[in-house]
Amino acid sequence: MINQNKRLFGIILAVPILLLIPLIVMLFSDEVKWTLSDFIIAGILLLSAGLTFEFILRKIKITKLRIAFCVVLFFVFVLVWGELAVGIFGTPFGGS
Repeated sequence: MINQNKRLFGIILAVPILLLIPLIVMLFSDEVKWTLSDFIIAGILLLSAGLTFEFILRKIKITKLRIAFCVVLFFVFVLVWGELAVGIFGTPFGGS
């Protein structure tokens, strides 16, 4: 149980650390222009993906199912991130 709590703490700690990357880049470059809503949406997306991974690892005991669900979740995360970043599907939420 202690390892699971460490993993959960690591997920929660990783989100703001990952969000520091674009914040620091914005200080040194004009190429990255995130608004407050971009940071909020990215934080929600990262946190929800991380907590869903944690849920999968805690609740599903069969290794093959764990792997399958985690792979599907990863691809959904990448597709949503890509759509929000550059609009790969052409939805109104696209970033380009």
